[in-house]
Amino acid sequence: MAAGDPAVGISAPARARIDAVLGAIDAELDRDFPGDRPEKQPAHTAYVSAADVDLDTPARWGQEALEIAEAAAPTLADLDPLGVLPLVREQLAHHPIEDLRIDLEDGYGWRGDEVEDRHARAAGQVLAGWATGHSGAPRVFGVRCKGLGAAERERGLRSLELVLDGAGGIPAGFVFTVPKLRAAAQVDAVIMICEELERAHGLPAGALRFELQIESPQAVLGADGRATVAEAIHRGGARVTGLHYGTYDYSAACGIVSAQQSLEHPVADHAKTVMLVAAAQTGVWVSDGSTQISPVGGPAVVSAALRRHHRLVTRSLERGIYQGWDMHPGHLVTRWLAVYSFFREAMPPAANRLQGYFDRQSSEFVDEPATAQSLALVILRGLAAGAFTEDDVLGVGPRCSEQALTELRTRGGVLG
Repeated sequence: MAAGDPAVGISAPARARIDAVLGAIDAELDRDFPGDRPEKQPAHTAYVSAADVDLDTPARWGQEALEIAEAAAPTLADLDPLGVLPLVREQLAHHPIEDLRIDLEDGYGWRGDEVEDRHARAAGQVLAGWATGHSGAPRVFGVRCKGLGAAERERGLRSLELVLDGAGGIPAGFVFTVPKLRAAAQVDAVIMICEELERAHGLPAGALRFELQIESPQAVLGADGRATVAEAIHRGGARVTGLHYGTYDYSAACGIVSAQQSLEHPVADHAKTVMLVAAAQTGVWVSDGSTQISPVGGPAVVSAALRRHHRLVTRSLERGIYQGWDMHPGHLVTRWLAVYSFFREAMPPAANRLQGYFDRQSSEFVDEPATAQSLALVILRGLAAGAFTEDDVLGVGPRCSEQALTELRTRGGVLG
């Protein structure tokens, strides 16, 4: 062999040993970090008490949201320089809520067992009705029952089982939220609960999926200094679909006084940053929490609440959190306004840069594959949200078809 041949330096047995070590690591990384899920992430999750929900709740929320939008037209016009309000009104009229949790926890409170039993069964019937294609039904839906702590565990498990009884199984699109996670090992118990419910109700193995609500400091940072939420994700495997930030429980547990509790407080930003990093490339979605300020009252109060919510939603989108909680019909107005505006504004520069990336032409930007992936992602999310059409994208970047962008994401930003 020539003196410069690299095979001279590393023997075949050594290469085999290196490949064995790295091959095992490759398999582990592929298992633990499979990448983004192919499904469309909801733009929001509405929470409605089980005492108040019925089949037509989404339609009523949409109608009330339209009335609020009409009354607050000057404020919304000021928040809409891109002219997306017609899209918002269309969304509110026909599909106002993408994702809804029927709440049997904090938003429901403690009631007599007979009352909660009745509400839990009725919740299951509502979910089953939405699954059959009821007009205006959410695309994704489920419940939040009481948590895993000793005081509420029995009640929460009973309600979850009664919801499934009322639904006659697991409706398509069903997910349940596990509140107040404090230890990663609690996820093991949730999996046991899923397995037992599947066995008892004759459901397919792995059919039940759940979200983890991150509303305690221990869910973010454990006593050993490790990120509890990261371990929880991997303990849950394919059953864990999302992480939802709990604004007020988390803030209170960190000692933040009520007047300062907010989605934009530094403790909230820290928690959500850890959640984002823990969930990255796992296929687990991250959702922001809620605001306690609803657009209710006189015109000035409503205007201030709408402006505040629009700013908070936009802020979350800018930080890579594409989902959040909505607790009032008025929140739907500024949710969709912020979502459409964010993606509509982001699309032209992203399509321009991707066109240059596809053409491999020199420009002011020298984008790496990971950047191309991110540019493709913002356009794909905007298409999924309905903020623009594929023709709109092609008008800016002729090579930026949805298929091309999807392939770019799948290949990790590497061109074929």
